[in-house]
Amino acid sequence: MNEDKIEQNALVILRQLGYQVLFGPDIGPEGSGERETYHEVVLTQRLREAVQKLNQHIPEGAIDEAIGKVRRSTGTTLLLDNKDFHNLLSNGVEVEYRTESGEIKSDLVRLFDFEQPLENEFLAINQFTIIEGDINRRPDILLFVNGLPLGVIELKNATDVKADLKAA
Repeated sequence: MNEDKIEQNALVILRQLGYQVLFGPDIGPEGSGERETYHEVVLTQRLREAVQKLNQHIPEGAIDEAIGKVRRSTGTTLLLDNKDFHNLLSNGVEVEYRTESGEIKSDLVRLFDFEQPLENEFLAINQFTIIEGDINRRPDILLFVNGLPLGVIELKNATDVKADLKAA
């Protein structure tokens, strides 16, 4: 059994669990163009659609602000950045906007539907190329919820003695 066969089996299991499965190059710049560049990791249009559906009472400008906050690094270290990101995922994104009557209102933009989890979009993408600076990465499978990458699966052939944690 080679790595490709292991990857294809993993995708079958993810599909059975309710994930939509896509091939990374199909949504890349040379494919549908859903990702304009390989630097983009967040699937912004999918995130926008999910956030609009979950927060129908929030104006478009505030939705844009929330998405900007999710996509932007805020912490001075990776640990603080991950803590801040986890807080946004768990509790929502604070925004302010002006109501039709002119008052300033504070609200939270939810990124996920925790009450009805199956209303979220679950996506597994294999061979998703990510370019950051001079580094080119292509994890075997990335797991997305509502356009946000939340899990990485790096598969190795269990019969290969060189396939250890460091190699992954």
